[in-house]
Amino acid sequence: MSPTDSAGTPGARLAAFAALLADETRAVFCLSLLDGRAWTASELARQAGVAASTASEHLGKLVAAGLLTEERQGRHRYVRLADAPTAQLVESLAAHAIPGRDNPHTLRASSASSAMARGRTCYDHLAGRLAVVITEAMERRGLLILDTGFTLTDDGARWFRETGIPLEGKGRRPLVSSCLDWTERKRHLAGVAGAALCRHALEAEWCVRIGTERAVRVTPAGERALGELLDIESSILR
Repeated sequence: MSPTDSAGTPGARLAAFAALLADETRAVFCLSLLDGRAWTASELARQAGVAASTASEHLGKLVAAGLLTEERQGRHRYVRLADAPTAQLVESLAAHAIPGRDNPHTLRASSASSAMARGRTCYDHLAGRLAVVITEAMERRGLLILDTGFTLTDDGARWFRETGIPLEGKGRRPLVSSCLDWTERKRHLAGVAGAALCRHALEAEWCVRIGTERAVRVTPAGERALGELLDIESSILR
């Protein structure tokens, strides 16, 4: 039975859906795709350390369940997470499943883990300490209300306009929402506003991607911009 079938009890459907991520290979695929980009089946196979045929079988299950979407260009098959809510689900599960920050056993792994904790992308919005710092700064400035659920204030909407960040939503996606950060154990800004801020930060080169993971670092231009716009100290962003 497909996890998306209407047949079966709610408990059975939930169990079938949960079983999709109970497999380590499929979990690695979903975590890798949190960078928001499309990957080929062969790239994901190398990432998970499995054969191409094995990767294809697992990807078929994730696509059939609606967790991933796929498109083909020539002989290449590209897949990505279905949408932002799916990415948020994966990130939230990681927050609950990983009891603390990883304890890497090599210097290279330790450096990569530290970089991911400092700042990264979660599908289409910023995550890590960087995102939490920005979210808390926006609350202090009265741009966001966090205590009763994430709400963008009138001053917040004006801030986005004056900063030149358009808030253009698609479908039923909320203007603002929260995402539980699995390294910081705090919630950061997501939704349309979170995606718009992340896109602007990358396009304006406030942040740049580093390495092959989802990690990003704040540039000197980003330190100046975030300092001026949100009164964030440069030292906190490094």
